[in-house]
Amino acid sequence: MKKILLNLLFLLGFCAIVSAQAEYKVVTVVESLVPNGLGRSRIIMGNDSRDYKEYTTTRSADKDKNEKNKSKRGEIRLKEFNETKLLNFYNIGGIRFQNIAANDALITSMLNDMAAEGWTLSFVNTGVESYSKDDKAAIFITRYTFKK
Repeated sequence: MKKILLNLLFLLGFCAIVSAQAEYKVVTVVESLVPNGLGRSRIIMGNDSRDYKEYTTTRSADKDKNEKNKSKRGEIRLKEFNETKLLNFYNIGGIRFQNIAANDALITSMLNDMAAEGWTLSFVNTGVESYSKDDKAAIFITRYTFKK
């Protein structure tokens, strides 16, 4: 009888692990590299979700096989999201290390809050966008992908 109960508990535990579904959340940090403090830096976190399948079309050499999704593309934009203001890297005097430290404190606070809510940081992706070497305006983007 003990063996049957132990096997049953093991089987139930295994089924619970196998059926566990992961949930992901992406948080984007945009930090402005525009001189004189003219840029905008933010932490952006969406409050709504979208099903990518609703906005996906299948293309072939002949024509689109999924015409109905074309009309929905304007509905992709999220109207509800959290926006946390950050300080810009530059002001009129040049680079501001105090602003970078303040941004780090806010981002750390966000990371700690996400961890307290049960999210685990899975991936961090970064990128810089600038038009050319002579361009004085650019943005630095960091995407944090959390898993629960």
